[in-house]
Amino acid sequence: MASLWIASLVLCSVWGARGQTERCSGYEATNVLEADSYLTADLTVIGNCSSHSSDIEKLRLLVEYQTDSRLHVLITDTDDQVFQVQEHILPRPRSQNSTLGTSGLRFSFTQSPFSFSVTRASTGDILFDTADAPLIFETQYIRLRTRLPSNPNIYGLGEHSDDFRLPTSNYTRTLWNSEAPFIPYKQNLYGSHPVYFDHRGESGTHGVFLLSSNGMDVKLGTSDQGQQYLEYNVIGGVFDFYFLAGPSPAEVSKQYAQVVGLPALVPYWALGFHQCKYGYKSIDDVRQVVDNYAAAGIPLETMWGDIDYMSDHRDFTTNESAYPLEKVRQLVQTLHNNGQHYVQILDPGIHRDGGYPTYTRGAEKGVFLKAADGSFYRGIQWPGVVVWPDWFHPNTQDWWTDEIKRFYNADSGVNVDGLWVDMNEASNMCDNTDCSTSQSARTWATHNGIEIKRRSPNPVPFLGVPERDLFNPLYRIQNRWGDISRKTLWTNITNADGTHQYDTHNFYGTRMAAATRNALLSRDSTARPFVLTRSTFAGVGRVAAHWFGDNASQWDHYRVTIRQLLSFAALHAVPFVGSDVCGFNKNATEKMCARWALLGAFQPFYRNHADVTANRQEFYLWPLVTQAAKKAIDTRYKLLDYMYTSLWKASADGTPNASPLWFFYPSDSNTFGIQNQWMLGDALLVSPVVDDDSQSVNLYLPDDIWYDFWTFEQKAGGGRTHRLDGVQWDEIPVHIRGGTVIAMRTESANTTAQLRAKNFRIIVAPGKDGTAKGGLYLDDGASLDVGVNKSEIVFTWDGQSFTANGTFGFATDVQVERVVILGGEGEHARPVKDAISSNE
Repeated sequence: MASLWIASLVLCSVWGARGQTERCSGYEATNVLEADSYLTADLTVIGNCSSHSSDIEKLRLLVEYQTDSRLHVLITDTDDQVFQVQEHILPRPRSQNSTLGTSGLRFSFTQSPFSFSVTRASTGDILFDTADAPLIFETQYIRLRTRLPSNPNIYGLGEHSDDFRLPTSNYTRTLWNSEAPFIPYKQNLYGSHPVYFDHRGESGTHGVFLLSSNGMDVKLGTSDQGQQYLEYNVIGGVFDFYFLAGPSPAEVSKQYAQVVGLPALVPYWALGFHQCKYGYKSIDDVRQVVDNYAAAGIPLETMWGDIDYMSDHRDFTTNESAYPLEKVRQLVQTLHNNGQHYVQILDPGIHRDGGYPTYTRGAEKGVFLKAADGSFYRGIQWPGVVVWPDWFHPNTQDWWTDEIKRFYNADSGVNVDGLWVDMNEASNMCDNTDCSTSQSARTWATHNGIEIKRRSPNPVPFLGVPERDLFNPLYRIQNRWGDISRKTLWTNITNADGTHQYDTHNFYGTRMAAATRNALLSRDSTARPFVLTRSTFAGVGRVAAHWFGDNASQWDHYRVTIRQLLSFAALHAVPFVGSDVCGFNKNATEKMCARWALLGAFQPFYRNHADVTANRQEFYLWPLVTQAAKKAIDTRYKLLDYMYTSLWKASADGTPNASPLWFFYPSDSNTFGIQNQWMLGDALLVSPVVDDDSQSVNLYLPDDIWYDFWTFEQKAGGGRTHRLDGVQWDEIPVHIRGGTVIAMRTESANTTAQLRAKNFRIIVAPGKDGTAKGGLYLDDGASLDVGVNKSEIVFTWDGQSFTANGTFGFATDVQVERVVILGGEGEHARPVKDAISSNE
């Protein structure tokens, strides 16, 4: 252990630290051991760097050819003290012991100073090369730089509101989960996903995932020598890389999903239209909204409860004057009788009040985060002075599950269909570390006979080097709030397992989402849980859906939602996502809301949601929006099984359910920067009007056969931009890609339950070779494990005949009424009896 402390901490100015960094010599590799499927080596520091903290002198290198398409490179300390994301937080994929001879990637290295490169075996293209800057590995700062090609196409790196194809000149992506009202540009937002896709056209696409939860700046720029680079600057942790070979974009998506975990399939009803607002003053107000949607003839699937329903903003309570429990139960029962659903919000901040049973039970079990003296750490959230659950404590899951089962008891409580976890970055209204709250939690606990113990200072393997400055690391990431403890949990707070918020901050929200999912499963072990979370980390798709936070009712945020959809669904393995339709903050306008109602209908999660400070924006309030919403929901519901099938594919193997055009046309350089169109599934190209208050749109159609979704008119894309004028306020351009088959319901319905009884028609859109292929997945839409009670149907058109093959385990009375073949002299309708329930 002494090797960690040979180099003393250098307290220097930013200028001095930068100068010291430039003089670093890096490490030397020794004791190299190579085998068919792995390589190991020792790395020893050369000289003294200590640019921002103490050098860690001895490191260990592990290289694994895990599969033919995945290479694992881990650089960690030999003393096993440096923090690593725990296995139970993000389970590591096991090596399948591929070999150098079969792998699509090659690892090579230089011994002194140590650097490494990763190349594509089939072409020799260098995908990752660290030779231009030495490795820095300190107790509170690690750095690695890789070369990029000129004018690179880089995508990903977590949640942001910037361009989908990232800027590459003097650009920084900061990964540190933060509350982010109005989703500001060029700043860190709610989610940290340290993965990027590097798309090189005909040369292929590869992905690089750094499995790290520590705060970091990822810099994209050009060196003084003119070399384009990407550089990691991280305030702790290790370099735990997964290189994903692709070579197609969709293959990289699937390979990444296999690393972080395949996303969970949401229940079928979650694809319906949802309504929410912070500011519904009473349960009668909520009931009136439900009735108004029905009166307007706009299908409403799910009503949501924001914090208005709570008593003094406390979880697991109802405001007995405005939201009396019995009246809430009556509304929920009415919704359920109508085939509709209800979801409520929960925040992590638990009011520190000895008369509040949720707090008392939690305190007795010791489940809250503790300060250094052993007292419960306090801050401010909606209820006032709060404490926060420690998701690492062995009692927390049982306590959280018990609170959820008590309050959401179907017989005596609020019988919700899903839960929404918010403010879980975690957001702390204590502005900084000078913030003070009222009476010590230690005093309260002592008076109530609760034992308080100081956290153990003893180091635990992999859980963090001791004696770090957990408030003010010398390297300051570009956190939008400044200090890393500002407006969140203090970073020196210790978790029950000995780790600190300094290292685990970025997955606090994902832990809350996972605990909530587990609680819902305990409440009903057979039903598919639905959890929506604001804060996210890599792998969150396994446990929750995500919405893009507190946007605003403005045109630029309408456009941003497309970029965020592409980022999460195509790159980050989180398929069930969407924005607050019509915007959360500020006041929506009629024309913008009409456009947004249409855009949102072609994204996975579809919810209208507004802030308490914003005007009402329910779809029925404006004639134009009502008209647009009816058409949008009617179309969405007819396509719901197509969307559900694409979500099932994402859960089965990581196939993205929404993606940019370059995923399908990777050699067409015109597609690389397109961020206002998206492919929904493999067949539909959505091209909304994006200019402010406009009725015109420029849309790009790659060189392929396309069909207008609304008219079935065949169009030759030609690989050029087409201008459409006169796009009405209830219209959105959508095209069907040639070579695909779409299964649609013949008509819409008021609820998804009613929709499931409607018959199908099959749309066949032949490609250039005259053939087409598609699929349909059917199950009960609700069970966690459907077993064999599912149908996985493959539709094919060979130019002459149509067939439906596959498995047909799901019993249903619905039929395919007709098959429509597009192209030629016009559409051709052919009845196909029992095509869903039989492969004969």
